[in-house]
Amino acid sequence: MGRHTGDIAVSIKQIAVLLLAAMVVTGCGKKTDKMGRVRPPVDELSDGGRGLQGKDVISASDQMAQDLLASSEINRSSTQLLIVVDRVENKTSTQRFNMDIFLMRLKVNLAKYGKGRVQLIENRDKLRELQSRELETGGGDQFGQGGLGLQPGHAGIQPDYALYARISELPNQDTSYFFLEFNLTNLKTRQLAWSNAYEVATNR
Repeated sequence: MGRHTGDIAVSIKQIAVLLLAAMVVTGCGKKTDKMGRVRPPVDELSDGGRGLQGKDVISASDQMAQDLLASSEINRSSTQLLIVVDRVENKTSTQRFNMDIFLMRLKVNLAKYGKGRVQLIENRDKLRELQSRELETGGGDQFGQGGLGLQPGHAGIQPDYALYARISELPNQDTSYFFLEFNLTNLKTRQLAWSNAYEVATNR
């Protein structure tokens, strides 16, 4: 009787060890928050997810950065190209969503991997917003007129190119086809210096 009881206890311990090992393997690669809850990897599709997901942001921005930095327009230049990142035109059925996250991650990739070849220039409106908050005006009258600091009429450094994107959608009954178009436009000649696209079909 005692021997059988001991065998059962050993079996239970073995099962517990196997279950613990399975949990560790299953959770491998996943992160947990401060509450210990498992968070899905950002580069994987979430179960039951619909529409564009984080994986699409990562895949699109990685592909576009590699292709843009390998383009002849970038590599044949003897000087750094000055690029300003504009915005994403959302032409999808859910236009209330801000799709600028695709360009935001692409911008970070270009800054990370394009050193020596491209120089990113701050967007004009964002620059003026920062200047109005951070620069002190001096030398003006009691109303702050005529001083130094923010000077909207001052040209400063001008970008050579503007990078923007457009996201279009072809919805169907159960799925949607998304076409994400990325363009680099020469601001002096109006020529389209580079263009590429990311395509994906998703559940609705």
